[in-house]
Formats: sequence, C-alpha cells, structure tokens
Amino acid sequence: MNNPSPVGHESSGQKLWLEYLKPYIDGWDIDNYGTTYAVINPGQNFKVVIEGHADEISWFVHYINEDGYINVVRNGGSDHLIAPSKRVNIHTKNGIVKGIFGWPAIHTRHGENANLTPKIDNIFIDVGAKDKEEVLKMGIHVGCVITYEDEMLVLNKNFYVGRALDNRMGGFCIAEVARLLKENEIKLPYSLYLVNSVQEEVGLRGAEMITQTIKPNVALVTDVTHDTHTPLIKPKKHGDVKCGKGPSLTYAPAVHTKLLDLIIETAEEKEIPIQREVSSRRTGTDTDAFAYSNGGVPSALISLPLRYMHTTVEMAHRDDVENVIRLIYETLLKIENGHNFKYFDQDSF
Repeated sequence: MNNPSPVGHESSGQKLWLEYLKPYIDGWDIDNYGTTYAVINPGQNFKVVIEGHADEISWFVHYINEDGYINVVRNGGSDHLIAPSKRVNIHTKNGIVKGIFGWPAIHTRHGENANLTPKIDNIFIDVGAKDKEEVLKMGIHVGCVITYEDEMLVLNKNFYVGRALDNRMGGFCIAEVARLLKENEIKLPYSLYLVNSVQEEVGLRGAEMITQTIKPNVALVTDVTHDTHTPLIKPKKHGDVKCGKGPSLTYAPAVHTKLLDLIIETAEEKEIPIQREVSSRRTGTDTDAFAYSNGGVPSALISLPLRYMHTTVEMAHRDDVENVIRLIYETLLKIENGHNFKYFDQDSF
C-alpha cells in the first residue's frame, strides 16, 4: 500500500503483487503497457477473470517558472482541493526529489484574496530551489510524475487508512483469493486469471487491452465505492452504502443479471453481508471494459465501501475487505466449466 504506482508507472507495484502471488499460481505474464496477470489451471477452454486495477492517481510536472515553483496537471482524477500543505515525491531518473504543495498563509489572504481557494491553475509545488535552473539540475522536468508522501495506518483496529486503497486493496483481495484456493487445495474446472490492470484511472485502458488478450468467458471485477454516510454526502442522491456492512453489488447495464444473481445467491448461502447500489448508465469501473469486449463478456462488480476516495486518507473497514475476499472465493466455487450465462436459448422457442 505504501508503494507508489501512478498511472503509466505501475511496474514497481506490479512486482510486489506478483512476488506475493507466485507461490499460489501456475504462471504469469505482463502486457506491453504493464497490466500483470497470473493464471491458475491454465489451458482450459473456459476462462474466468478476477480483476482489480493497480494504478493510482497522481500529478504531472506541467510548468516550472523562473523562481523555481512548479505547476501541475492531473494524471487521473487527482483532487486539487486537498493539495495545499501536502508533502510529495517527484519521480525522476535520478530518484525521488522531495517537495511540498505550498499555499499563501492565512494572514496574507485578505482583500481580493480573502476567498482564495485551491484550483488546478493556482496550486504549486516548492522543492526549495532558488530558481528554475536549480530545479532542472535536480532532474525535474516537464512530465515527471508526482505522488503524495503518505503511509498506511490502521484506525481503531478496524479501518485501513492511506492513499491508493483505490484500488490497491482490490489487487490484495484477488491475491488472497489465490492464496485460499491453494491452501484449501481447490481444483477449479476452468482456467482462472488474476488480473492487476493498469490505467483504470484514465479511462479503463488497461482492462480494454487485457480483455482482448485473455478473451475471458466471465469477469468478476472488484473496485471501490463511496461510503455515503460520511458528512456532506447525501445517500438519497449517491446511494445507501456504509463501511462495515459488507461488499456492495451494483445493478447496471454492464452487469450481467444472471452472474449477479449467482453472486447474491452465494452471499445468502454463505451468510456474507452485502449492500446494493445502482449505476444508471456506466459503472465507471473496469467492469464496463470487460463487459463490452469480445462480443460481450458476462461481468459483475463487487465493490469495497470506501471513505474519502481520491484523497490521502481513504478508509476501508477490515470486515469489508475480508468479505470481499470471501465473496469472490465462494462465487468462483459456484461457477462451472462452460457455465451458461445466456438469458435464454433457441431451444426455448
């Protein structure tokens, strides 16, 4: 969780994920853009994918002024409102350069600046340089990626807290499913692909590519969703989901009804708590990329409730993490080789 894996630069995180998985898998590969995938029981005609995305939001160096201050643009959905006073790591070929997002002191914000608020065009990074030339000598240039300096912690023994739980935690969950399958000596009747996709935060791009490579028959995607019971969020508008009450299952056009029914039946049978929500058009997750590929792949979304998404203090409840793992694991045991997810057959007419 502490490792930086910004969009387009996910390789270090992928190596950690793969190293953990190796005792539990039969093989692995990586595509041209960095999506890493592992396989259990390869060579079967029927292929099932369980997937999370590996990338995190970040910033790009966009402009360096003559005084040595750095302006940025987003790499993914980074929130400019939380930037001021944050410590950052600027990734260069010479290694990490430390910096901070500066902000005018409250004493100076009066008159026309009385209501000054952070905007994408006024936030800036200070690396302690006297001018632009010194910044360049540090190895910083336009295009360098910037991540927040932050480490995971646990609050009240129940909540994991940190940046990039979206969706590093999903990668952890599917890795734990592989561990459970191995330790319980489960022999699946199909090939299972564990996929850690890149570039979800900029449009589901890694999933779009890898689904064409694997050509799965079924896809179970895990991502995060919003805990709507924190202050300033309205459950009536954004859905009724709360941390600690179980994984959230989404109803949406891309979510295959028969596969979703199988997941719900599994949850009921195994007494795994679930919540429900709706996406009226698109889920905004890799589910959409898998579902609409290869002539249509039955896909479903299992979401981890999360507080404060796209901040440095994202929060997920320990019980929800464990229940996401359980729900994926138990659902896999229900899927059969050649499982028919068609809504009806020609023989029914």
